[in-house]
Amino acid sequence: MLLLNSDAQFDCLSNLVEAGTAVNSSGDPFGQSPVHLAACGDKAFCLLWLLKTGADANEQDCYGEAPIHKAAKAGSLECISLLIASDARLGLCNNDGQTAEDLAWSYGFHDCARFLTTVKMTQSLKSSGPPERMDFGDLSHTIAGQKRACTSNADNDRKRAREW
Repeated sequence: MLLLNSDAQFDCLSNLVEAGTAVNSSGDPFGQSPVHLAACGDKAFCLLWLLKTGADANEQDCYGEAPIHKAAKAGSLECISLLIASDARLGLCNNDGQTAEDLAWSYGFHDCARFLTTVKMTQSLKSSGPPERMDFGDLSHTIAGQKRACTSNADNDRKRAREW
């Protein structure tokens, strides 16, 4: 399958899917689906359309690469964002054991790599649950007591100053 570089090709793909061709079918010997090709070709609009019509964001080709790997190798921050919004798995490794983040770093797409790192860390924080609630009861009581003590010391100091 060719990368979609014109409206005619997009219309053709749209007609094929409407006629019953699966969006997850691989049309090449490497097991790449239309989603892989849209992601590696930086075709965000087409990628969005494919994802909305049911394409699998985590389907792997014969190299073990999912569409997010392809988008990372192409340096397409827009496609990476769409795939993450469609629940692409960031920890998915290709046959060489590389994640999309690893590929973005190795291909020199530092903005994509930093974005993937940030998203991974954010997801990790969310999955660990909310932080434990701290009990400030004793601390606030102590602070309040100290404040009262400071206030009474200040009052005593004023009394002493008046007595002089």
